[in-house]
Amino acid sequence: MLAATVRVTRDLDLAEECVQDAFAKALTSWEADGVPKNPAAWLTTTARNRALDLVRREATLRTKLPLLVMDPPEQDHDPFPDDRLRLVFTCCHPALAPEAQVALTLRLLCGLSTAEVARAFLVSEPTMAARLTRAKKKIAQAHIPYRVPSEEDLPGRVDAVLAALHLLFTTGHTAPVGDQLVRHDLVARALDLTQMLRTLLPLPEVSGLLALMLLTDARRATRIDDDGRLVLLEDQDRTRWDQEQIEQGLALVRNSLTPEAGRYALQAAVAAVHAESPSYQETDWREIVGLYDLLLRRWPSPVVQLNRAVAIGMAAGPQAGLDVLEPLSMDPALATYGYLPAARAAFLRELGRTAEARTAYEEALLLTENSVEQRFLAERLSDLEAT
Repeated sequence: MLAATVRVTRDLDLAEECVQDAFAKALTSWEADGVPKNPAAWLTTTARNRALDLVRREATLRTKLPLLVMDPPEQDHDPFPDDRLRLVFTCCHPALAPEAQVALTLRLLCGLSTAEVARAFLVSEPTMAARLTRAKKKIAQAHIPYRVPSEEDLPGRVDAVLAALHLLFTTGHTAPVGDQLVRHDLVARALDLTQMLRTLLPLPEVSGLLALMLLTDARRATRIDDDGRLVLLEDQDRTRWDQEQIEQGLALVRNSLTPEAGRYALQAAVAAVHAESPSYQETDWREIVGLYDLLLRRWPSPVVQLNRAVAIGMAAGPQAGLDVLEPLSMDPALATYGYLPAARAAFLRELGRTAEARTAYEEALLLTENSVEQRFLAERLSDLEAT
């Protein structure tokens, strides 16, 4: 709705207001007249009509607002068959800092709250709110025009677009908050947009991101049991993994693993090792450690360091993993990242260091807001207390 409406208003803030007005109108109209056959189309049409009305009546006001979206130059064909993908590229204007580009995309296009965007970046909510405010001020003060890029300019914006789509997928794959482990709407949106992007730009790194999403999402049916409990990778029924998605993902990995393979291709290669392993016990953890070593050189990240430490623990034993994990406790970027104490707790539990494991599980619980993950951690903690 926002993507369609912003083409009328040419201003993101005004488009957001029109979308909110459409939802408000639906609350009264649908109660009186019933829900229409196509609610999404009704909402979109109402928002666009509201936008057209405001544009006609407030033309003078609009001239004082930053012009965010310009009509694309005339072309033989439209390279953006979907308004949402068009708006992703529009948000990723090179005049803004890369973090601001991705944050604006997640906040304005993908509908994530400021708190959810903050979690995706491993920063506090006030820090992210300030970052978004600064980005909007820069747009307003510098009168930055947000133009749909020409086809030759598209590759220059790909990195920020891929980062936004990746964060959208990971936020949906494991929801930071709420009662559901997965937000299927966000996962589907990320897959849809990435598949569309690969059609427009069949670059290796775009293929790598799509492969990563497909291979990761292929396990969706096995991630929780019938009682809604979290199922770890080691306990998942691999016969229920989506083989069609795995085949598609593996083909894309082969296409994306060039000598200059980027972060998404290497992450997809890690997912491919898991997908091709007949069982958890037969997983080639040393290969995974090697892939994380390459990934750290391409993309030095605290989260990659954490994942590498876990892989080392699986390849060389829990004490080896714990030794690599310990220094990460001093990294401020991971101070509120619940998976760090959860990983420590798992290794400590294997080593029989029950009291330390209990403390680590308690810390992980404090930092976890998804109820499915909370339930898993609480049960692990309860098991320790019973010993």
